[in-house]
Order: sequence, then structure tokens, then C-alpha cells
Amino acid sequence: MAGQPTERLPRLSLALLSASALGYEILLTRLFAIIQWHHFAYMIISLALLGYGASGSLVALAQRWLLPRFQLIYPLCLAAFGISALGCYLLAQQIPFHPDELLWAPWQMSRLLLIYLLLALPFLFAASAIALALTRYRDAVSQLYAMDLLGAGIGSLGVIALLFAAQPMTALQAVAALGLLAALIASHELATRPRGLALVMLALLLALSALPASWLPLAVSPYKALAQALNISGTRIVTERSSPLGLLTVVDSPRVPWRHAPGLSLLADQAPPPQLAVFTDADAMTVFTRQVTDPAELGYLDRLTSALPYHLQRPQRVLVLGAGGGAEVLQARYHGVPAIDAVELNPQLIELAEQDFGDFTGRLYQQPGVRLHLDEARGFVAASGAHWDLIQLALLDSFAASSAGLYALSENYLYTREAIAEYLAHLQPGGQLAITRWIKLPPRDTLKLLATAVAVLQDAGVADPEQRLVLIRGWQTSTLLIKNGRYQPDELAALQSFCKSRGFDLGYYPGMQRDEANRRNILREHYFYDAAQALLGGQGESLLQRYKFDLTPASDDRPYFFHFFRWRLLPELLQLRGQGGINLLESGYLVLVTTLLQALLASVALILLPLWLARRQRQPVLARRGRLPVLIYFSAIGVGFLFVEIAFIQRFILFLYHPLYAIAVVLTAFLLFAGLGSAWSQRLAAAGHNRAGVRWAVAGIVVFGLSYPLALGPLFSALLGLAMPAKILLSLLLIAPLAFCMGMPFPLALAALGQRAPSLIPWAWGVNGCASVVSAALATLLAIHFGFSAVLLIALGLYLVAAWTIAAMPGKAQ
Repeated sequence: MAGQPTERLPRLSLALLSASALGYEILLTRLFAIIQWHHFAYMIISLALLGYGASGSLVALAQRWLLPRFQLIYPLCLAAFGISALGCYLLAQQIPFHPDELLWAPWQMSRLLLIYLLLALPFLFAASAIALALTRYRDAVSQLYAMDLLGAGIGSLGVIALLFAAQPMTALQAVAALGLLAALIASHELATRPRGLALVMLALLLALSALPASWLPLAVSPYKALAQALNISGTRIVTERSSPLGLLTVVDSPRVPWRHAPGLSLLADQAPPPQLAVFTDADAMTVFTRQVTDPAELGYLDRLTSALPYHLQRPQRVLVLGAGGGAEVLQARYHGVPAIDAVELNPQLIELAEQDFGDFTGRLYQQPGVRLHLDEARGFVAASGAHWDLIQLALLDSFAASSAGLYALSENYLYTREAIAEYLAHLQPGGQLAITRWIKLPPRDTLKLLATAVAVLQDAGVADPEQRLVLIRGWQTSTLLIKNGRYQPDELAALQSFCKSRGFDLGYYPGMQRDEANRRNILREHYFYDAAQALLGGQGESLLQRYKFDLTPASDDRPYFFHFFRWRLLPELLQLRGQGGINLLESGYLVLVTTLLQALLASVALILLPLWLARRQRQPVLARRGRLPVLIYFSAIGVGFLFVEIAFIQRFILFLYHPLYAIAVVLTAFLLFAGLGSAWSQRLAAAGHNRAGVRWAVAGIVVFGLSYPLALGPLFSALLGLAMPAKILLSLLLIAPLAFCMGMPFPLALAALGQRAPSLIPWAWGVNGCASVVSAALATLLAIHFGFSAVLLIALGLYLVAAWTIAAMPGKAQ
């Protein structure tokens, strides 16, 4: 027991466990983004975290047996987490699950369920250990919960740093080893007997650390582009680089050479020079093109739809956003542009191009007139005082988005109304913004982009938006031009000549007639021309309402450019299951809804299970008094905490200009400062001010939560030019007061339960865990339809519900 002199409060082991558990969660997201796709990573993580809810049920039902054996069970749970973190993932990889077959092969659901169960096990072990510790040391709940949050904060930052230095599977080894190390430390803290148990854990730790990399392969889905490319005879992986931004795989194909030229005219008579393919997370592909001595060998670059702006004007200064392998930079150089600014987010991609394969590429980014900027695209533009004749967004993020809606759940701030307005504000008078997208049929991306461009011009008070837009398409891509001024007759003549000589179709230009559209790459309808006429002719709302897909322009508050799903499409999709209906499938949204429903059902089951079993066995395992307030309270703060975190991550992306920085900084800030708030709340609990402390904490949460949306925008604009370290420090300081308050309601309520209804502590822990699982999917669904501001307001409302409910919680009157 706690009074024994040889036993200490397991602070350090619990902190290490929380660090490794959160690190494992982030790693699973990365690993499943590589072997499957982003949204299935999201779904599996959400449901695997039901292990936290299951732990509450398990400990609530078995606490009479578990608590007397705490000194043995606690370190065993930690060790089981470490072993299962690696083992369960390796087993899950062996299950032949193919998400593309879900609608057509019902047995895939059973395989997916098996993956859920495997990945839930590590979280079950970790969460059970924490629930047991909180139940056993109920007088020190605030201290232990503080260590839980502090450890999680360090783990979120540490695993991202680790991913810069190690391959994902090596990082997984490290996380699993950290779990075993936590078990060793727990054995020492608790003076666990027998001592031989610690020796066994040490042996397992050493064995786990020594596993060779060849034993830990990544089983990539056969439907991903890399897996399909490797089926080509002679294709081989040359090298790989990994970071939190993605796993880069360079592939050579000497027998069947790469011919990567997106949007190439069917009339083109010239192929690209030799190329090396570069896949990101085994899917999104760009290429490194071999340097040439004769510029004429790059003539194919003039046969792409993205070459259009160079034929309407002769830009002297060009900005390429998302430079990648360098195709758009090569295109600008081919057209004689003297000054090119190239922006690329992933430094490892540039390192491959300029160092590892510098002799092959000719070190493109070091050529005269080319200036490289390692930065996030939109952030670079916003922070720059420069203006350009042409800004190119050529197929940025398009590969990931082209896979039948697989990218629909990702926030994207490059194509929002505010982003397009920012780009246009950095054009010289007469300059052009050029955006190239893949064509998906029936059309989606291009039409949504066109609707966004029209909305931005109208928002800016432009009187003649119809005179500033040009749209063309080939058989594979479309290119939209937005001009800072009116298109002139000579430019329109050059446009028609460009399309005629290359076999491209006119989508829209000022003064265009309907019979000029849809002549070469013939579609069933004049989708692009008719949409442009509706949007520019006052019928935009009618088009947005009646179209098969959702074309509502994205905004910074609702940054889901790739969300197109409409519920009325579902019956048609089901009818076309056996007729190639995959082009209609916006699966990301359906997966999100499915995840939410499954999480709700599983959470309800896990919450009610211990109550039902206790009643059936006629054993008063759980105190009856106050169970409903406990359910409401811990559900409210569980959902509210994650809603606030998600809303703030979104808000700070626009300040830190790097999704990775935003996630790392915001998560770390919330967890660390919430941990400090939890530690400080021990004083209130010791003085018997649990309920009053909750009310004061919620008051602080509401005040700060309401003031930040009003203050952050002007503050971020004023401090945009700060260096990144200063921005990170400022972000931490801004989040600190809110996070400090958010760390108090959970431990204060648990301390109140410890006074009158300690048997409810593990159940409350499980309720909170289940609510957290539901909140991730629910927040995204709400953000898609109502925006992140609504998510934040709902979170504040839930905290107010918690403050009202605390009065009915079991505990001493105050």
C-alpha cells in the first residue's frame, strides 16, 4: 500500500507510459498513412483508442481483484504495452485488408475489425495501468494526472523529433522499448516482487532494441502507386528518406522508363528525358528529370496545360508553390523566365534532388535565376512583400487527392477563399495566378476551384470577374488562370491558338460561345462552360445546390477543399457498385461517418457494460449515487478538451505556416500546461474546494476561449514577420493560460469521487476515454459542415454543462 516505506508514487513510470502511448498513437497515424491511406489511419486510431474506454470497464469490474495486486499488475501492464505495441502492429500488417474493396467485398469488414482489436490491445494495457494508478492513489489524483499530461506532451514532441532521425518502424521500436523501460522503472518505484520479473523485463527490452530492421518491413497496400510501380519489370527502389512530412522513396525503372508529364497533349511528339520517380508515403508521385545539354529536349514542357500562362504573357518573375521534383521550375526556365522563386515544404526532397541525385538533376535549384525557399507555400506568400508576374500552383497535393476521395478529411489551406485572395494580392498589375488540377469525372476539383475564384473576385468587389478568368482542359488535367486585370484580345487569341495546336479544350474565356466547348476531349456534358456561365451569370447558388457533388468554396474556417460528398449521391453509388462506380466514391467522408457511428456504439457499450454486469451479479461494484452526473460530466470535458485542441491546431496553422509545427506546438502546449494546471489543482483538492475549483477553471476556459478568436487574428497579422523560434515561443505563451485552466476539471472531479464514490473512478476514466474517441470524428464532421469556430463554441458550451453538473457529483458538500 501507499503507506509502505518501500513503495513510492509511480510518477516517472506513468509519465513515460503516457509519452510512449501518445507516441504510439502518432506513429500509427504515420504508419497507416504509408501502408494504407490517411483516412484509414484516422479511422483505425480512433477505434483503437477505444482501448481507453475498455480499460475503464475492465478496471471498474475487476478492481477488487486488481487493486490488492497493484504492485505486480501495474508494471505488467506497462510491459504488456511495450510488447504489444510492436507485436500487434506486425500482426495487423499480416491481415490482407484492402479498403478499396470495402463496398464490394463484405469480408473486408471482418478483417478491419480484427485490425481494430489488435491495435486496441496496447492502448488497453496502457490505459488500464493509468486507471489502476488513479484508483489506488486517489488522494494523489492531481499529481498522477499531471504526470500523465506532462508525459503525453513530451511524447508528442519527442516522437515528431524522432521521426526526423529514424524510419517509422525504428521509431516504433523505440516507443515499444520506452514502454518496457517504464515497466522497469515501475518495478523499482513499487518495490515489486519477485525481483526476477525486472530481469525478464530487462531482457525483453534488450531483445526488442536489437531487432534487425529486415524483420520489421512495411506491408504497403497493393493498390498504392508504389506497390503497382514495383510490379514493372526491372523497377527498383534506389533510396528512401523519412520524416514526419512523409516517407520518400526514389524508384528507377530502366526497362520501362518513366514518362511523367501530367497534362501532356495527345498531339505531343516529344517524350521527357530520363526520370526518377519519387513517391511520398508510397503514393503521391513526383519526378527528378535528368539534366539536358540541349534545352529543346525539354520541349514537352510546352505541351502541358500548365504552359498556358507563358503563351499569354512573358513573365519576368515567377513563383512556383510546391516545387517538388522541379517540373514547374524546369518549365519556367524553358520559357526563359529570368527570376524564379521555388517554394518547397519538405527539405528532404530538396536534399535528395540537390545532393544524392545532384549529378542527375544538374542541381536545378542552384541554377542561375532560381531561388529556393524551404517553407510552407501559403505562409511564404503571406510573409513576403514581393509581387510576381505569375504564381504557379501546379498539381499541388493533386496526387493524394485524386484517389477517389481518399484526401477528403485533410484540412488544406492552399485552396481556400482566403488563400486565393492572398495569392492574388501578390500579383503585379496584369499578373496571373495559374492553378492546375487533375480532372476527375464527373468533374469536382476544377469546378470547386472555379467557384472559389469567382467568390474571391466578387468578395473583393471586382466589377468584371468574367473578364479575368480563363479555363482550359486536356484529357487529364485542367488549368485555371486568374488575372489581376482584364484579359486583352491578343491574349485571348493566343489562348485559342495554344489550345488548337495542342488539342486542348476551351473551358471558359471572356466572350466564349457554348459551341466552342467540348470539341476534342469530348465529355457527355459541357460541364466546365456551363458551370462558368452559371457562376458568373448570377446562377451560382442554384448550381451549388443542384450539382451532384458539393462545390461550396472552402474557407479558413472550413478548409476541406477535397470534401465533395452529398448524401443524395449514396443511393446512386450503391446501385453502381458492380459497374465501376469508384469514380463517384467520396470514401473519406463515409469513413468518417462510419467511424463516428462505430465509436458511438462501442462507447455506449463500454460505458454501460460495467453497470449492467454489476447489477446482474447483484454486487455493488459501482456506487449508484451520482452515476448520471458522472457520465455527463466526464463525457462533456472529454469531448470539450479535444474539441478545443483541434480548433486551436487549425487556428495556429495559419500563424506557424507549417501543419507539423502547429500540431507539435499546440499539442505540446496544451498537454504540458494542462499538466501544470492539474498539479496546481492538488491544492484546491486538499482544501476541499473541488467543485468551486471546477467552476473557476471553467470560467477561465470560457473567457479565454471566447477572447482568443477575436484577438488571435489581428495579433497574428501584426507579428507575421517574427522568426519561427519567436513564433513558437509566443504560441506556447498564448495557449498556456487556457491550457492551465483545462487541466483542472478532470483531477478535481476525480478527487471529489475519491471522497464518496471511489469505485466510480475507473468508470469515470473510461467514460472520459470513450468521449475522447468520439470527439475526434465528431469534431471533423462538425468542422466540415459548420466550421472550426462552431467546434470551439460547442466545446465551451460543454465545459459550462460540466460546471453545472459538478454540483450533483458524489462528494462532500461545498
